[in-house]
Amino acid sequence: MKAKELKQSTKVELNAKAAELRGMVRDLRFKITTRQNSKVRALRQAKKDLARIETELSSTKQ
Repeated sequence: MKAKELKQSTKVELNAKAAELRGMVRDLRFKITTRQNSKVRALRQAKKDLARIETELSSTKQ
């Protein structure tokens, strides 16, 4: 996910995407812990995308 795409998104869309990513991070964390999924990079990318969204949401509040 690019920062340019995030700046064009509305606050509602960003909140929805953040909620989706939180669920995905939780699921990936459990799957990696139980060794059902060995793709750690997917977890890392999801966490980075979530951080980008949270940063954009906090910058639009001010």
